[in-house]
Order: sequence, then C-alpha cells, then structure tokens
Amino acid sequence: MSAENSSIKKVVLAYSGGLDTSVIVKWLQETYQCEVVTFTANIGQGEEVEPARAKAQAMGVKEIYIEDLREEFVRDYVFPMFRANAIYEGEYLLGTSIARPLIAKRMIEIANETGADAISHGATGKGNDQVRFELGAYALKPGVKVIAPWREWNLTSRETLMAYCKEHEIPVDFAKATKKSPYSMDANLLHISYEGDILENPWVEAEADMWRWTVSPEQAPDTPEYIEISFEKGDPVAINGEAMSPATILETLNKKGGAHGIGRLDIVENRYVGMKSRGCYETPGGTILLPAHRAIESITLDREVAHFKDALMPKYADLVYNGYWWSPERKMMQAAIDESQACVNGDVRLKLYKGAVTVVGRRSADSLFDESIATFEDDAGAYDQKDAAGFIKLNALRMRIAAQKGRKLEN
Repeated sequence: MSAENSSIKKVVLAYSGGLDTSVIVKWLQETYQCEVVTFTANIGQGEEVEPARAKAQAMGVKEIYIEDLREEFVRDYVFPMFRANAIYEGEYLLGTSIARPLIAKRMIEIANETGADAISHGATGKGNDQVRFELGAYALKPGVKVIAPWREWNLTSRETLMAYCKEHEIPVDFAKATKKSPYSMDANLLHISYEGDILENPWVEAEADMWRWTVSPEQAPDTPEYIEISFEKGDPVAINGEAMSPATILETLNKKGGAHGIGRLDIVENRYVGMKSRGCYETPGGTILLPAHRAIESITLDREVAHFKDALMPKYADLVYNGYWWSPERKMMQAAIDESQACVNGDVRLKLYKGAVTVVGRRSADSLFDESIATFEDDAGAYDQKDAAGFIKLNALRMRIAAQKGRKLEN
C-alpha cells in the first residue's frame, strides 16, 4: 500500500447496494485498508433502498446512512432549475445532472460528521458523473480526497466484477445481476435514463419494452386529460386545486404524463469529457412542468426580463450539465432568476393527449396581459396606432442612411 493510500483511514462511499458499489466496498477495504461509511440516498429511483443496509452490514460496514432526500431534491434542486427553464442542447431536461450536487453535498456532510478523510463514487470514468460528484465535493470541502475506483482498478466488465464478488464472497444476488437490464440506467423523481447495449448505435430505434415509466403514445388513452397547475413565485404548489409538497407534485405529474405517453426522448448529447453519447430518457413530469412554467411567465414577466432570462438559460443549463452547481456564477444567475419569479403566480391549464402537452389556458392576479389594449375590437382609445410611426422611423434611420450612401444589402 502506497504512502498516499495509507493516509486514508475512513471513506464515505455513495452506495446503491448493487454489483458495482458492493465490489467497491470490498476493494476500498482491501486496497486502502480503511473503514468504509456507506451512504444511500432515496431520491425517487423507485427501488427499495433499505436492503442496502443488510448488504453493507454483511461486509463489515459499521456506519450506514440511508436517507430519504426526495423533498429536498425537488424543492432545492429541481424546482430552482425549472425556474430557469433549463434545457441542455435544446432537448435534455437534466434529470441525472441535477441529482449529483445533492448527493455530493450530503457525502461531504457525512464525511465531516464521521471524520472521514475521503469520499468515493462508482462513476465509470467515461462520462460526466465523475466530474459532477468531484467538482461538488471540492467546492464544498477543498481538501477532501476523492477515490474513483474505475480510474484505478483493472475490473473492466460485469463479468470481472462478478468474478471478484465470488472470489471475495461479497453478498450479491448473482441471478439478479445476470438478468439485469442490458442498459445502464439512472433514475430519480425527475427522470429515468437508458444508455448502452443497442443504444450505442444511434441509427437503431429503442426497443418498445425498454421504456418503464410511459406507455407509447400510440397506446395512450383516446380521450385527453385536462389538468390545472398552480404556481407561487415560479414554483408549482398545487394540481387541480389540491396543495401538494414538491415531491408529491412531481410524482403526480410523472404518473399523469406517463399514462398519456408524455416525456420520451431519444438524443445524442455532447458530454463534458468530449465524446458524443446517445441516451433515451423518460421525464413525464418535467415535460409537463416546463411549458406550464413558461405559460405562467408569459403573462406575468416583463418582456425584457423574459428575454434576458431566455438569454441566460443556455449558460445555466451548461453549468448544471457540467457539474458547476456550486459555482459562484450559477449562484449569481440563480439569484437573478429567482428575483424575476416574485410575480410568477397563477394557474395554467393543460391538455395531455397522445404524448403531447398543450397549454390551453393561463390566469394570474399578477398578469401583465391587458385585454383592453390587446383587443382587435374597439379599444376605446387605450392604444393609439399612430404612436408606432415615430419609433419605426427612428429604428430605420441607420438603414435609410446607409442606403442613401449607396451601401447595398445583400442576402
């Protein structure tokens, strides 16, 4: 064991209880001869997390953290991101990206509570999650040691991991591991993602039985469903007049959207590490919330504020995708975005039908929409069309001068 390794006495591991992280527990114990603290977060992945406790205990882990973080996840991470209307590369609703800062934060808190020297994660080293976990960790605890086994060991496949388990008598359900979905999957309350296997060929359509949260639009009900979402300061607070907690709102919209085939996505995205990656996503609740939020903003935000927010959004989305949630620039942008939401209050009515979300109504006591000005009927003098002549001529002045000087505009 190297001198650097010998300085590590205790490690906090992000632990799911699955094949990879079970191997990591034993590998850390052997390679670093250290104590391992396991941390399992319930952020709505839809699987029972409590069995992770027995698996960790069977490997001699004494400090085991299993926590329900669903409300914090939606309230403090998903909703702030949706106030920004954030979409990465015009399509991706950042379901995996937004979960990582919360997990990193809690890992650092547990490291501080337990006196751990390091944290560890199971990110493969080929994607963005290693960046997100580690940028968050360093931002919150600059001197922390990060152990990324996939960058250190020589276990390169599921077969070698399973062989390691058998050799070291690690308690893993081999039948379940063998029958596991061929896809690399990640799930939380906002989304579920699929990568790998046939999806590595961007020409091949995803198999119909891959999808778990949504019916196909073709099999969705023939009758549309109308729902109403109420907003306060940019956040959804009720569905159809019933007040709900943040996590319950997202869970409810996931079920409603999934039943109508809403939220499927198949994209090739540009990863932070430089490669292109094809992934499929189901984000039914988020796919409903995004147009609903934009709809309530459309009647409550000042025009220039709305346009400024839209200009900020791509940068904000890049920051979330690339792991900069804890950066000063993201916090600065969040403050500006949240300031804009003070009057984003009211109700939005939507129609859910065959994979589509359609806004069909919006209302707010803080609305800037003035029917007396916008009407095509007699406006009783509320708007004077003659006023337009002056600003049109002023805005055309530079182009008129250029034309008079002989400059020609070419297509």
